[in-house]
Amino acid sequence: MASGLTHLDARGQAHMVDIGDKAVTRRRAVAEATVLATRETITALVEGSGNKGDALATARIAGIMAAKKTSELIPLCHPLALSKVTIDIDPLVDGSGLHVTAGAETTGQTGVEMEALTAASVAALTLYDMGKAMDRAMTITDLRLAEKSGGKSGDYRRTP
Repeated sequence: MASGLTHLDARGQAHMVDIGDKAVTRRRAVAEATVLATRETITALVEGSGNKGDALATARIAGIMAAKKTSELIPLCHPLALSKVTIDIDPLVDGSGLHVTAGAETTGQTGVEMEALTAASVAALTLYDMGKAMDRAMTITDLRLAEKSGGKSGDYRRTP
């Protein structure tokens, strides 16, 4: 594995990482994304006054479902028994968008970063879907890992 990429073997071929010898620890990850749109669209999404109903509740449910399906979407991810998934959606201070924060937790042998990232992205995509009829220029930005804890690699917290 000269490349340093854990999902490539010595010959450079993709494979699922063997986690059999890893310690079982409490794992947590938080990811975030931003959805930018017109003030009118953001107001409709927050108030649930768009044609599709309660956008925030729909996006929360979609994000939770996505976290649970991550191993079906990302080919080399291990299926995990998640103990907790949270989705928070808050308007940006200037009213130009929504900030999505997704958290995922488990006790296991591998981390939940991909589950948190998948949850944040699908929640953001759902908000886009709920508002696209009002604002075709909606933009999803800044999908990223905000923090993680547990496991051999230790804790990580993104610095602003």
